[in-house]
Amino acid sequence: MTGVRCMLMRGGTSKGAYFLASDLPADPAERDDLLLRIMGTPDPRQIDGIGGAHPVTSKVAIIARADGPGRDVDYLFLQLGVGDATISDRQTCGNLLAGVGQFAVERGLVPAGWEDTSVRVLLLNTGSIAVTTFPTPGGRVDYRGTTAVSGVPGTAAAVELEFTGTAGSVCDSLLPTGAVSDDIDGIQVSCVDNGMPVVVARAADFGITGYEPVDDLAADTALAARINAVRTEAGKLMGLGDVTALSVPKTTLVAAPRDGGAICTRTFIPVRPHPSIGVLGGVSVVTALLLEGAAGSELFVAPPDGGPVEIEHASGSLAVGIDLDTTVSPPRVTRSSVFRTARKLFDGTVFPRP
Repeated sequence: MTGVRCMLMRGGTSKGAYFLASDLPADPAERDDLLLRIMGTPDPRQIDGIGGAHPVTSKVAIIARADGPGRDVDYLFLQLGVGDATISDRQTCGNLLAGVGQFAVERGLVPAGWEDTSVRVLLLNTGSIAVTTFPTPGGRVDYRGTTAVSGVPGTAAAVELEFTGTAGSVCDSLLPTGAVSDDIDGIQVSCVDNGMPVVVARAADFGITGYEPVDDLAADTALAARINAVRTEAGKLMGLGDVTALSVPKTTLVAAPRDGGAICTRTFIPVRPHPSIGVLGGVSVVTALLLEGAAGSELFVAPPDGGPVEIEHASGSLAVGIDLDTTVSPPRVTRSSVFRTARKLFDGTVFPRP
């Protein structure tokens, strides 16, 4: 059996298999077939592969030396289904991005700095640029550190992610429906794409508090059906077409904060509850709530010093920085940032299912 060189990494609150593009088939169909067999899809347990039986652990990052100016590496993200043999490149992943720079250094694509290293990354899924900065003392990647990320045990080295050009990354517009808010089946929603297409709505409008544990939400089949109906219609309004088989748009239900943050959230991908919230999903949710008249904006508690916005989620919180110019129409995003951590789990050879 022929194996494939692979590095398994935790990036933020996700986990994925990282590959050099040159180690995978050039033909997309052959590549996707191989990746499905490596991850163990389709199977709810992914028992015959390295997937973790959940969308946040059934992810792939493919990295190549930059094929053009203005960046160091190109990063393609693929979201693999778990029980269904699906692969989507319709969105990127900010959590796995947290490990792209370190992977690039370890594979020799980018030279390491003596204290820290910044890598300019082209997000191939969206066409935007991100800069990831992480410690490399003595010219070597060091994953150890004291930064804690909600939803991840222990601590690790801080990774700063700074984004530019993310507005309209998938839907070609920050406000893809052309409005700050829309009505879908009697529910006010705000559809925003600042790196990730999201549908934001009040949790109360779906008959929940927004503070429920993930397991309780996962058991609520009626809630899943309502979320799916709204997000499917929202997908059409956002210009995404039939999103039935897609993981975008994500849906985030919001409630008033109760632990000192700016907003409390429960996110679904596409109808399965997220254990926390995605990086770019969080960026898009905060962007929406900063807009006057957005669904749930009255629940938002802006930080008094204008600093990072703390998003409360099911396993803790996520701090997001947004520079948003609301004096122009449509509003203009100048910069987004977030801190994550990443850790190498294994580096070796993975053997696909025959």
